[in-house]
Amino acid sequence: MSLIPCFFSTRRSNVFDPLSLDIWDPFERCPFLNTVAHLPSSARETTAIADARVDWKETPEAHVFKVDVPGLKKEEVKVEVEDGRVLQISGERSRELQEDKNEKWHRVERSKGRFLRRFRLPENAKLGEVKAAMEDGVLTVTVPKEEVKKPAVKAIDISA
Repeated sequence: MSLIPCFFSTRRSNVFDPLSLDIWDPFERCPFLNTVAHLPSSARETTAIADARVDWKETPEAHVFKVDVPGLKKEEVKVEVEDGRVLQISGERSRELQEDKNEKWHRVERSKGRFLRRFRLPENAKLGEVKAAMEDGVLTVTVPKEEVKKPAVKAIDISA
């Protein structure tokens, strides 16, 4: 068994980005270090939704976050701004499995569980005007930016 795959994750987190609070764990996907890997498959909880993918772009007017949350309703997702200019996006999907004596499950691959993503917002963010909308399984959070005021330049006459 090679150890090399354990040091690379599929997450797109940048440990050098001061605005991202995601922490890269080099041992995150190592099967011999993960105690859950030794459990039978029926006892494992699928956590694919825990890696909710987020795109963050900055436009001249706002910071726009797009989060993939397929199958979730807006009531199952929470968007908050905490002290310290931290945007927190969280939610939970519960399993829909309900056993019926006439039914037999052949495969269960859809994920369940919680997700939590946190982002430190820049100083120019208008925290009181954050808006969120959900459409087709994509949550869009818009954080307007304050206008950057250019310093007034006053010409000074030079006397002789």
